[in-house]
Amino acid sequence: MAHALKKLSAQVIKNNNLESIISNAAVRTNSTWWGNVQMGPPDVILGITEAYKKDSHPQKVNLGVGAYRDDEGKPFVLPSVRKAEEILHKKGLNHEYAPISGEASYTDAVAKLAFGEDSPVIKEKTNCTVQTLSGTGALRLGLEFITKHYAKNKEVWFPAPTWGNHPQICNMLNLPHKKYRYFDSKTNGFDLEGALEDICKIPEGSIVMLHACAHNPTGVDPKPEDWAKLSQVIREKKLYPFFDMAYQGFATGNVDNDAFAVRLFVKDGHQVTLAQSFAKNMGLYGERAGALTFLCGDADHAAKVMSQVKIMVRTMYSNPPLYGARLVQEILLNPELKQQWLVDVKSMADRIISMRTQLRAGIEGAGNKHPWQHITDQIGMFCFTGLKPDQVERLTKEFHIYLTKDGRISVAGISSKNVNYIAEAMHKVTC
Repeated sequence: MAHALKKLSAQVIKNNNLESIISNAAVRTNSTWWGNVQMGPPDVILGITEAYKKDSHPQKVNLGVGAYRDDEGKPFVLPSVRKAEEILHKKGLNHEYAPISGEASYTDAVAKLAFGEDSPVIKEKTNCTVQTLSGTGALRLGLEFITKHYAKNKEVWFPAPTWGNHPQICNMLNLPHKKYRYFDSKTNGFDLEGALEDICKIPEGSIVMLHACAHNPTGVDPKPEDWAKLSQVIREKKLYPFFDMAYQGFATGNVDNDAFAVRLFVKDGHQVTLAQSFAKNMGLYGERAGALTFLCGDADHAAKVMSQVKIMVRTMYSNPPLYGARLVQEILLNPELKQQWLVDVKSMADRIISMRTQLRAGIEGAGNKHPWQHITDQIGMFCFTGLKPDQVERLTKEFHIYLTKDGRISVAGISSKNVNYIAEAMHKVTC
């Protein structure tokens, strides 16, 4: 009996060991499913924000954030958006699916905002416009459509520098991309000659990405006469213009002025692609309201493009979200509310322009001998200050002012309370 129990015990131990071995082997096997995944690089802006949060200095400043802040440094909800929210609440709307391409009233309204109420594009219905997940979603959808349906040279050319997400999207799609000269570090302005020279060498049929206004990250925009030259060269070289317009109204405070480049290219005969976002100019950052437009030459081609875009949307997210689009639609289609929004967006633009003026005056007033005109020449939320990496490091270590190493600042982070402190700090690290 004792022998039998001993034999049984040995068998149980053996079985347990075997189960343990099998279990451990399964764990090791399962862990290798993602064994080839590499750690991705940290987000630069997120790193800046985290360092800022950990800093306990009373005069710390975050100039890295890419969202508008009021003069108290707080997120700003536009009065027109608040009113639109109230109106939507009273309507008691349901939460049924939106059409795959978005509500027609929304896509019509945003197309008119971009191209103009009386644009032939609108009258002749030569546009294919769909609602997207803000501007990033519009870019992704548009570039992916290019990979599948564009019949010419599938190569994208970005201005140097450009928004960091532009090349990242292309990388995800295995879409080749290169750069043309844009920013002149010597003048902190637009390199027109360099841009024209490079664009003239771009292979026919290539896609040229253009920032419609408030270039991100430099804040440097071509002048109207520069846009005219760019349009002429791009048309002569038979290149395809793709506009990214994330700041309409936010740059100059006037939605028509900020759509100048897009409308000029259309007038000159280009069939552009346009990505729109309402994150910045309506403060709808988290609502992800955007749009993508292909100009197609005629209504028949527009219908064909629309059919294929819908197929792509269906396989990505099926239907776009309603709430943000309803806010945009309510604002653009209600004359009284739209007028209020135009005042709101101008007030934001004016605050940014005022902070630029005060920052420049503060640096120059301290006796700094370097040229600072570029601060007020540039436009929009971002400014390329011209600060070198070692100067940026000093700003952070000595003055607790946080910004990216390339010297880019978000002007929205400047307020009447800290502008003199920032100006003094910039003077001290550059004098």
